[in-house]
Amino acid sequence: MNIVYNVMVFLHIVGAAMIVGLWIGQMKKPTVHPRQFDGAALQLITGIVMMGLIPALDMEANYFKLGIKFAIALAVAVLAFIGSRRYKKDEPVGKALAHGVGGLALLNVAIATLWQ
Repeated sequence: MNIVYNVMVFLHIVGAAMIVGLWIGQMKKPTVHPRQFDGAALQLITGIVMMGLIPALDMEANYFKLGIKFAIALAVAVLAFIGSRRYKKDEPVGKALAHGVGGLALLNVAIATLWQ
């Protein structure tokens, strides 16, 4: 079970890298790329799986922190979905939407790493 959990952590980090990396890479001309939605979906799925594995592995968890992270991840996924649909239709994606996706994802990384 530890191997499954560690693979989920790895994929969770890859999802964050997809969102934040594309956001930073497109900072001069902000937009929401469809791969950012893929990263958000990956983060949601792996986060839910990890939350399910916590009791099975007898790990201690701060469920308040995890609830906040889940709410932010859900907001990132919704914003990334909206932005990626606009991107695919060649409609303009606002700077606020692009920075909302990247900034909230970065906030989630900060919460994960700094909140003990």
